[in-house]
Amino acid sequence: MTYTFGAFDARAGEAGEWLAKEFSGIRTGRAAPALLDGVQVEQYGARVPLPQAASVGVEDARTLRISPYEAGAAKAIEKAITETDLGVSVVADEKGVRVIFPELTSERRAQLLRLAKARLEDARVSLRKARDEIVKDIEQKEKAGELTKDEKFRAKDDLQKRVDRANERLEALFVKKEKEIQA
Repeated sequence: MTYTFGAFDARAGEAGEWLAKEFSGIRTGRAAPALLDGVQVEQYGARVPLPQAASVGVEDARTLRISPYEAGAAKAIEKAITETDLGVSVVADEKGVRVIFPELTSERRAQLLRLAKARLEDARVSLRKARDEIVKDIEQKEKAGELTKDEKFRAKDDLQKRVDRANERLEALFVKKEKEIQA
């Protein structure tokens, strides 16, 4: 019997998706609509995500244009973005709201890099936990007689190769974000 790694592959994929999502939230000098996805706007007595209250578009490299679906929502959107404390300038005008991102200082770039490295390490920890669970399962299956010693060692080798590939994908995401921060 060969060991199936579906659970590990799923966890590795989740770790990669989580890291990509975390990296999209790390603001660089470039304006990206994804940076505002976490903003909650007060509308009709309920808090809704900004993308449900307005469309977000890129005006230029450092400016986002937010066009509310309803004319009266501009003030609520402006207030929500200001309260989120993203370190941006928010200006309301007749067309909606403009969000202006300041230039990054070298100190802020270093801070963002440290944050990105911490997120990368969190993803790696998640991967190691998943690997340890699979190793434990392989050991249990060998003790129960479901796997031979050779199959156990083959499964562990295969698992390590999968871990290495997943770590390479995580590292590639980090390198891409690092270049973005340094640009």
